[in-house]
Order: sequence, then structure tokens, then C-alpha cells
Amino acid sequence: MPGLVSRALERFSTEHRDAAELRDDAVRSGCCQMADAVPREQVVIHGVLRSVTQRASDDVTTLEAEIYDGSDNVTLVWLGRRRITGIAAGRSLTARGRIGTRAGRKVLYNPAYELDA
Repeated sequence: MPGLVSRALERFSTEHRDAAELRDDAVRSGCCQMADAVPREQVVIHGVLRSVTQRASDDVTTLEAEIYDGSDNVTLVWLGRRRITGIAAGRSLTARGRIGTRAGRKVLYNPAYELDA
């Protein structure tokens, strides 16, 4: 059991350190923290894409990506897109747009973006 506890503590410590590094990266980029983003305001956010998903419905196809900066998540939604070159889980990017909410979660529709090298 001690091995299980020590592995859990190490994982928690690593995730906490990674979150702190992501928050520092966002601040160095001159971006706002996602946790501080207020609905209906223009924002510039910086983080890492955790997931990228294509959703199809009768009305419109969307490409959705969850971006994380160590403080919170925002869902980026591109309407009418099936894929975008360079948009993949694990990539860092800066996104610009107006923060909204959908089902209680923060969202940016059709954001302008810049991929990190």
C-alpha cells in the first residue's frame, strides 16, 4: 500500500507543478487567466489543448478543443469545421475572442488563434 500512496502523491505533485508552469506561461504571454475570464468580455488566453473533438449534428458540424492554462478550462468551438491543421491535443496556443458560456462552462466560438512553435 505504501507504493500506491507514494505514486498518488507523486502524481498529484506533478499535476500541481504542471498547472503552476502553465499559469506562469500564460502570464508571461501577457494573457489573462482563464479562471478570471468574465462572460461577454474580449479575452486573450494561452494554454495547452487537452482534447480535440469533432461533433456532427443535423444543423452544423463543429470542431471543439478544450484548452487549459493551469487555472481553468475553456472550450474552443469552430463552427462548420471538421478539422484544422495544427489543432491537436498537446499543442500550445493563444486564442482571442469573446468569452461565453454553454451549459455552465466557458466557451469561445470561432476564436482567432496562434499556434506555438
